[in-house]
Amino acid sequence: MSFTYDYPRAAVTVDALVFFKQESSWSVLLIKRKNYPFEGLWAIPGGFMDMDETLIDAAHRELEEETGLGNVALSQFYTFDAIGRDPRHRTISTIFVGFTNENNCKIKANDDAADAQWFDINALPEMAFDHKMIIEKAVEWYL
Repeated sequence: MSFTYDYPRAAVTVDALVFFKQESSWSVLLIKRKNYPFEGLWAIPGGFMDMDETLIDAAHRELEEETGLGNVALSQFYTFDAIGRDPRHRTISTIFVGFTNENNCKIKANDDAADAQWFDINALPEMAFDHKMIIEKAVEWYL
């Protein structure tokens, strides 16, 4: 099916925010961006929803494509829609949250991720987009 419109539309993205408890502290899974915008900065794994998939399917696909991490139960958390949050265009992102454990925490950067690492939630690196604020909000709600 072809989609054409006479007026602008927002882009729809998803992010998969995954937490892992290591000893007494919580870590979050981040990827280092390989491409513009924010090349070289850290971000929550995610990307654009395809026209033939649901939001949850897109979140699982992006998580696995960028980090190799699968088998994580994701739940819809929040939708972020601030104007200007993405310098490319108007982007609305639905965030999904999941938790994993030591039996399912091996990751490997792939696709448009230059690196993937677990970061202590109290020692986050410089972040792309509004992702630091998203993590802080999720920490308030879940941890």
